[in-house]
Amino acid sequence: MVGITLSPEQIRTAPPEVRQWLETEIAHSLGFGPATKPVPPDAPHLVACSPQEAAAIYASIRSMLPVVSVFFEFARKGTTIHDQGLEAFRLSDMLRNTRLPDARHLTACLEVIDRAFRLARNDDHAVLSVLDPRGYCIIAEATRESALAVWTQEMNAQQFPDGPVPTGAEGPPAEPFSTYGALAPQSVHLGQPFLERSEQKNGQRN
Repeated sequence: MVGITLSPEQIRTAPPEVRQWLETEIAHSLGFGPATKPVPPDAPHLVACSPQEAAAIYASIRSMLPVVSVFFEFARKGTTIHDQGLEAFRLSDMLRNTRLPDARHLTACLEVIDRAFRLARNDDHAVLSVLDPRGYCIIAEATRESALAVWTQEMNAQQFPDGPVPTGAEGPPAEPFSTYGALAPQSVHLGQPFLERSEQKNGQRN
């Protein structure tokens, strides 16, 4: 076997295919295994929703009551996926809370929400939620906070329809719901364990 020594300049100026091959060989030699393939730029990707984007989504779907019901499911207290900034909700709970007949209708509502989100964000490949094969809907924690802010604003508008909220009347936003039930210890979608919040109480709605 013939050994070849490359200078840093030669590696830097090498074609992309050569650099990728070198990176793979170095990773194998160090015992790291094959490198993760890069995600195509046009692949759907989960994105956190800002309060402004959440308000824009609500404005575009507010005439579609089933879709609104699904959107405000994101304001519920779900189960945190620690260290990833994500929140998980059981699809069975979402179906029961929204009173939709089946998962097909729920998925259709989620697709409508995603379309509104893409328009608000001007990103054709952004998604607000992803579905886990074990029956969970996963969003970013920031998305939950944004949906909760829209919920709180809407409730205040209904309570004080004739003017601004009186000083001191708003207070901290109350959580409108809570998702309950055990979460599977391992998610196929993320490959990471889900850790339950210890403070959840059976049957309690916030």
